[in-house]
Amino acid sequence: MTNRLVALDLPGGPGFVDALRRVWDDGDAALPIDPRLPAPARAALLATMTPGRILSEDGSTDLAGGHPVEAGDALVVPTSGSTGASKGVVLTHTALDASSAATNARLGVSDTDHWLACLPLAHIGGLSVVVRAMRSRTALTVQPGFDPVAVMASGATLVSLVATALARIDASAFRIVVLGGAAPPADVPSNVVTTYGMTETGSGVVYDGVPLDGVDVRLGADGEILLRGPMLLRAYRDGTDPLRDGWFPTGDVGRWLDDRRLHVDGRRGDLIITGGENVWPEPVERVLRQLPSIADVAVAGTPDAEWGDAVTAYVVASGRPPTLDELRGAVKAELPAYCAPRHLVLVDAIPRTSIGKVARHYLKRTPAPPSME
Repeated sequence: MTNRLVALDLPGGPGFVDALRRVWDDGDAALPIDPRLPAPARAALLATMTPGRILSEDGSTDLAGGHPVEAGDALVVPTSGSTGASKGVVLTHTALDASSAATNARLGVSDTDHWLACLPLAHIGGLSVVVRAMRSRTALTVQPGFDPVAVMASGATLVSLVATALARIDASAFRIVVLGGAAPPADVPSNVVTTYGMTETGSGVVYDGVPLDGVDVRLGADGEILLRGPMLLRAYRDGTDPLRDGWFPTGDVGRWLDDRRLHVDGRRGDLIITGGENVWPEPVERVLRQLPSIADVAVAGTPDAEWGDAVTAYVVASGRPPTLDELRGAVKAELPAYCAPRHLVLVDAIPRTSIGKVARHYLKRTPAPPSME
């Protein structure tokens, strides 16, 4: 029997859950499609992932040129990583079971809990909530997207959010809020659990700096975070196996804190080396977000003949735009002087992924003005 990849082109809701269950009952694997994709991006994704069938609100359609999946494959989840190039992460039922069991154990999920899925189901952060609830038979509400009013009215006890969504709700309404996707805010409520993971790890695998049971973490010679555990991907859709002797190289750089908790500094490619000093964007962004003249901000390095990279702040202004001197003064008050931006670029919006991560590969295409002292 040939196992097919079935694309789910459905909005979030009970219909998506029922369709996913039917796909699995048939021995097939599911490819979630983001309903918000424009037609060209949707067509490109289908061409790359090569599903054999697509389920939509209009019914079921067989697709020519579909490639099968292996027995035991459960999901192919699109991910753009840090490059913008779409890949499909193949997760098996065994991996999903391991991820769900470890997460539910760490969170102490019981029969009285109720999961809410309100993040995009085409991304692992939202999809893993559905899988977790299905695996443990926990009550589940799936919403078509994040709406603060609907979230607060859900009656759920557990929810997975990103930082931008957390800021728009009252976290105290939930027993636990699982926070992932992007760097957490400086202050988080006591019932918020920060997570670290990615599509290739089947969701978060490090909670509040502590690996889940069954997850091993080590740091490479250059500080790269490597992960090992039963919830890792089998391969990418094109057959590429990224594992090295069972370890997944994340491309992230981190360090162990004194209490043996893992601290993630950021993507290795996001590190700004300016005048021989290392600057991570996120601490600079946290400082700049405190300025009332800034509605949103992202920091990246731009090539500079003198400094190698120049720290550049891309700013969405709130009212009167800030000056470069104001930005530099704010950063110097809290961080080493070399962290202060040398460029200020005013933009209409910060490019972000659908789960709130800054898409820095797009920022780096935006030219910066001449370097300033």
